[in-house]
Amino acid sequence: MEPERAALADHHTSARRIILISCTILLLDDEPLILMDLEFASEERGCTALGAMSLAQAFGHLETHELSCAVLDVTLKDGETCIPIANELQQRGIPYILHSGDLDRQNEMVRQLDATLIAKPANSDMVIDTAMTLSCP
Repeated sequence: MEPERAALADHHTSARRIILISCTILLLDDEPLILMDLEFASEERGCTALGAMSLAQAFGHLETHELSCAVLDVTLKDGETCIPIANELQQRGIPYILHSGDLDRQNEMVRQLDATLIAKPANSDMVIDTAMTLSCP
């Protein structure tokens, strides 16, 4: 490879690394093992993973961090759903995907949110890769 092309390729690779390191992903899921798996997959890609098991935690992250994107479980504990945080993310222009195993009960809600949906169970690497394509190319 010519020296100029090699330098350009190195620069492009470095720029990609910087983008990945600056990617901050909100992960909302009330299942600790799923949340942990998504956090590990995010961190393996150089992202900052902000895990939340409730709406209160998710809104806390939203207020204190600059988010790149989010992965939202649709149905949470105690009757909560991701709708309030999804609406706020949408108002702020922060892209998100839905990650749910409760599609039969939540089908209408999922359509209302008009977001990419990945049904559980799903490979966490694929879930994070999908979320990153929205804002961390």
